[in-house]
Amino acid sequence: MPLAKVTPAPAPASMSTDAESEAAPSDSQNERIRSLLVLHFDFVWRSLRRLGVARSSVDDAAQEVFWIAARKLDRIEPGSARAFLFGIAVRLASDVRRRVARSRELSDDALVEAAIDPHADVEVLVDQKRARDLLDVVLETLPLELRTVLMLSEGECLTMAEIASLLGIPSGTVASRLRRAREAFETKVEQLLDAHRAKESAR
Repeated sequence: MPLAKVTPAPAPASMSTDAESEAAPSDSQNERIRSLLVLHFDFVWRSLRRLGVARSSVDDAAQEVFWIAARKLDRIEPGSARAFLFGIAVRLASDVRRRVARSRELSDDALVEAAIDPHADVEVLVDQKRARDLLDVVLETLPLELRTVLMLSEGECLTMAEIASLLGIPSGTVASRLRRAREAFETKVEQLLDAHRAKESAR
């Protein structure tokens, strides 16, 4: 069961809020920040979403990633912007999950009920909006290290070499994590579908 497409990221909001008291960035810094937003906002938004940030919080979290990056422009080496932003996104997603209550308080069973149409072909559901709810349930069960490589491989279509470079780990480690992630993903999907079918047959 391949990962469903993620909802396209909304356009970034204007980043003119709390930092007005800080020193204004130079024109060249402003241009670099704009470039980061244009090139990487969608990637950061999708990454945060699949790293477990609730849909209601992901816009603010994405903006915060770029605020953090704007304060650390001197640390971003040429060619490493995507990896730098992803590192911030991973840490921020962990913080957001701890401090922000998830907008959905439904149980796995309730989400599966909402995600699965008993009259539809399961394969067709991958392309439907409701299937993303099921996807989120499954991804939430995976350890962060497995969820990350699965998201980058299946959701972002990166090669193992690209993932290794992005995460700063050996390609062999990526391959091992990806294999385990796919196995865990498939197992969880089957468990949820079996539970749903059993519930349907008992009615």
